[in-house]
Amino acid sequence: MANFSKSTVPQFSVEVYQNEYLPEGGREVNAIVTVTSTGGGTTGGVPLTGASPRGTSAPGQGPGAAVVIMVDCSGSMDYPPTKMRNARDATSAAIDTLRDGVAFAVVAGTHVAKEVYPGNGRLAVADAATRAEARNALRGLGAGGGTAIGTWLRLADRLLSSADVPIRHGILLTDGRNEHETAEDLRATLDACAGRFTCDARGVGTDWVVKEVTGIASAMLGTADIVADPAGLAADFTEMMENAMGKEVADVALRLWTPVGVEIKFVKQVAPTVEELTERRTDANPRAGDYPTGSWGDESRDYHVSVQVPEAGVGQEMLAARVSLILPAADGTSQVLSQGLVRAVWTDDMAASTSINPQVAHYTGQAELAQVIQQGLEARKAGDFDGATAKLGRAVQLASDSGNADTAKLLSKVVDVVDAATGTVRLKAKVADADEMTLETRSTKTVRVKK
Repeated sequence: MANFSKSTVPQFSVEVYQNEYLPEGGREVNAIVTVTSTGGGTTGGVPLTGASPRGTSAPGQGPGAAVVIMVDCSGSMDYPPTKMRNARDATSAAIDTLRDGVAFAVVAGTHVAKEVYPGNGRLAVADAATRAEARNALRGLGAGGGTAIGTWLRLADRLLSSADVPIRHGILLTDGRNEHETAEDLRATLDACAGRFTCDARGVGTDWVVKEVTGIASAMLGTADIVADPAGLAADFTEMMENAMGKEVADVALRLWTPVGVEIKFVKQVAPTVEELTERRTDANPRAGDYPTGSWGDESRDYHVSVQVPEAGVGQEMLAARVSLILPAADGTSQVLSQGLVRAVWTDDMAASTSINPQVAHYTGQAELAQVIQQGLEARKAGDFDGATAKLGRAVQLASDSGNADTAKLLSKVVDVVDAATGTVRLKAKVADADEMTLETRSTKTVRVKK
């Protein structure tokens, strides 16, 4: 392994927002941790020392990325026939977006997975010639067969693992239910592939299962969305590939160190989407654990950390947690990119100890918003219209309070809003499948705190 001391990774910063004051005997400490990544490559960033981290590539060795596009070719992709054509066009557009030097492959997914290009268990290296060859190979894609998404992901994993690059990414398109393997089989595949590559998942049309597609993206630290009209696939695939090409560093972990006596209640990403991370912890040492964050480009994300500290008296203070951004290295060591501190201070000042930090309050509401939308839609499907009205009304109220205009707009297609401020709504008698699925798929998308 070569030494990459002259290479750089993006500059990471950590900011902690919290009300550190607790009343006497208070134990719950909440903080919003904002992580921002800027620069990298030749634009500045953090110089690396020692062995090459897994998240970077050597200068002069290309972008250090590999991508596999998985296209649903099951029989349902022929209904209507334009769907398969749109999928071919979208894949072609994504291939055109690949940077020179990026390794790539295309997989056709049915009840089995087949290599479309380049074949023989290999990845091609993107240039004008290979992009043209790949586009030509797409002409042979046709619809027929069933759906077993786990087989697609396992083939993508095999192909991606053959590339000695840090950024490994998948793009997965499906239009139907995963009917030719069990839910347990898919879960076992996701468990096996998690951490090996990231994956964006898209559902086209309205005959797929939201929880299957969002579950794939969640497990693989990617994005999920609906493309209700197949004509929109090319634009969506292009945007996904552009985002993938913008990733500069992989395998960054959020490390949470806590002193003796402090219990971690939860760790979750809260922007740009709500993503539960608590159960994904891997122990780094007896007092610290790492939470995966996936690949980073120039972007900012927010995390909610909640811990329980021992009781203490007025005037005492303690470090409740230390949050660090960690970049693992190939030699087993790791580099601290940035860190922030979460504190606890006990006071008898009632105003100080009862004040809720605006960021904490905002993201607590955003997490509740995602939850009540999902609960409301489930209640509606089950015929519990009173429960659905109450939950979706609360969602309208939360979306209005937080300025989440996109979610408010989606909610208005499922309920008639009487009074957003009080959450008074009526369920619509008829709701288009695409509108309901779009609301469910995008329910975890959040907005940042209003400045």
